[in-house]
Amino acid sequence: MRYTLRQVFRSSKFVAGFSIFMIILLLVIIYPLIVPGDPLEMIGLGTFFKPGIYVSVYDGLNAELHTLKLSDAAQKRIDAVLSQDDRVAMKDWLVAVGIREGDIDIDDTESLLSLWWEFYDPSIRPQGMTKAVRNYYERLDKKLDSIKNSEDIIIADVNSETGELVERTAITDTDYINIGDVANVKILPLGTDNFGRDVLKELVSAAKTSIIIGLIAGCIATFIGLTLGLLAGFVGGIVDDIIMFFTNTFTSIPSFVILILISYSIGQEQRGATTVAIVIGCTAWVWTCRSVRSQVMSLRNRDHVNLSRLSGHSLFRIIITDILPYIASYVVMALILQISSAILAEAQLSLLGLGPKTTEVPTLGLMMNWAMLYSAHIKGSWWAYFPVIFMIALISFSLNLMNTGLDQVFNPTLRD
Repeated sequence: MRYTLRQVFRSSKFVAGFSIFMIILLLVIIYPLIVPGDPLEMIGLGTFFKPGIYVSVYDGLNAELHTLKLSDAAQKRIDAVLSQDDRVAMKDWLVAVGIREGDIDIDDTESLLSLWWEFYDPSIRPQGMTKAVRNYYERLDKKLDSIKNSEDIIIADVNSETGELVERTAITDTDYINIGDVANVKILPLGTDNFGRDVLKELVSAAKTSIIIGLIAGCIATFIGLTLGLLAGFVGGIVDDIIMFFTNTFTSIPSFVILILISYSIGQEQRGATTVAIVIGCTAWVWTCRSVRSQVMSLRNRDHVNLSRLSGHSLFRIIITDILPYIASYVVMALILQISSAILAEAQLSLLGLGPKTTEVPTLGLMMNWAMLYSAHIKGSWWAYFPVIFMIALISFSLNLMNTGLDQVFNPTLRD
């Protein structure tokens, strides 16, 4: 056993896959301890907040102000207001009112703003321009006026006796606050989803649930396939015919179709994560059964097996002591592939709306389903779906890399 483990951990592919999978496991175990709380808690009153650090404006007003003179502050302030699409739209307006296209450089902010403030007139109605487009330009002009006429922002309190506003302080464009002085700061590395939930916290919880589903389903599928494959391959005869009849029947029907039908018949409220895992496991044993059967058929007439028969050993003992150790490595590889397949199957089911019910725990498939339903890909909210895709791919890649490494160790034809 010790020699076998040494051989396994000498495989660079197995070590790489094992390391990636262990990092994911440590992440899903440790992160909830560092950042506790309900992963489905709706912290944002809105959808798809961008990744970043969110600071309480209310607390920031009470923090100590510091004056900084930064040379690029004004340019950054303009760039934050003036997007590339706005620049192109400004150019279209200027061309429409008679400015030569060659005289307009949308990358030269100062020149572009100078032309805009000189020639823009909301009363002008260029030919073919709709009212909705003209309204857009008016809104854009108001935004640009806020840059041109930047004034101090007055913070005022209400006088409890007179009811009048009394100036408390004025904030200039050179005032800054230290983020450490703000009482409430929330870091959202992956922003929020369509329900205003922390995507990173949700992703970690979803990965944990999907891995548990994969483990349960993989163990069930491997156990069923191993048991039936051992019986069919070793006993043979009518037992083999009956088992292979059911196996061939399941093979002729795509397992995912069976999975969809069973999941649909269960109903949304009864479909918990464990239920979905059991359903996946009970429909994914077919190829394991066929593969184990073929392995056992090549072993059942070996000398040590015939010697056990002549010694009067029971069927159970022969299978456990004389057959199973010789296919143990194959069973482990089959289990790894079953876990990977189960995680992908759950993701596919959830994308179709047939995964676990949404009120209990998130899964990777459910996160993809939510992102798709609320058009995250159309709105450009990549953080709602890309990390999920990456996590699914990373888990599957690590498991398949482990399987490839084991295959190179135990398969004589691939052994280095």
